Parts: sequence; structure tokens; C-alpha cells
Amino acid sequence: MGISLENVGIAVRDLDATIAFFTDLGLEVVGRDEVSGSWADTAVGLDGNHARIAMLRTPDGHGQIELFEYIHPDAIETAPTLPNEIGMHRVAFSVDDIDAALAVVARHGYGPLRGVADHQGVYRLAYVRGPSGIIVMLAEDLRRPNGQ
Repeated sequence: MGISLENVGIAVRDLDATIAFFTDLGLEVVGRDEVSGSWADTAVGLDGNHARIAMLRTPDGHGQIELFEYIHPDAIETAPTLPNEIGMHRVAFSVDDIDAALAVVARHGYGPLRGVADHQGVYRLAYVRGPSGIIVMLAEDLRRPNGQ
């Protein structure tokens, strides 16, 4: 059996603001749509499922996230997850320059949960709580000269 990762889906409060956050970090929108109907009810397991969606892709073409904003049923607010809670944890991105990525994040009103960590001189890492409480990990590989 062959398998490959298609995407990671994330429910958000404000689709447009979340798209702006991720596209400013460098992802590209590859499609937007509105989904509803019996096929969507069956696939998702919610009656009357109706959502606005957007598919975003990393510039290298290997990673995708699907963002969805529910129109019906109403979205359910939950407390933002903590890094040690069971369940969906975070979405992680490799970046060429973590300081530049954090500057983009700051323009959207977000910042690191605690700071930028140096992992044995190999990676600089930061967890950021972004739109809708999404935890985003940014990682700069220090072994790659000049962001290569």
C-alpha cells in the first residue's frame, strides 16, 4: 500500500486573516472554495456541513495545509492547546531566517511562546501561537550556509 501526506487541516475563526498570516510567511494559496452538501456531510461526519476553505502550499511543493472556516454548524470555541496536550499539536516549517520569519509573525500581532531556542548549535527554534490559537513551529537549520 502506498501512502503520502496530502495536507493538514486546521479549523480557523477568520479564514482571510489566517491566509494573510501564512502567505506572509511564504506559503501560497493554491485554491479556495466553499464546500457543502451530502458528500461533505459524509466525509466530515457533520450534518449540514458548510465551510469556506483554502489550500495553501509551501514554496517547495512538499507541504500543504487546508484551512477551513465553518459557516454551519457554528464553530465551537475551545481553549488553545498547550504543547503537552494530547491531540493535534502544531504545524512546523523550516525557514531560512528565523529572525525574518518572526518579524513577519510580529506584523500580525504574534510572537514566540517563550523565545528562540538554540538546539545544540544545529537549529534555532521558536513556537508561535498564531491565528485561532494555532501553534506554529519555526525552525532554522544552522548547518545550511546562507539559507541554502
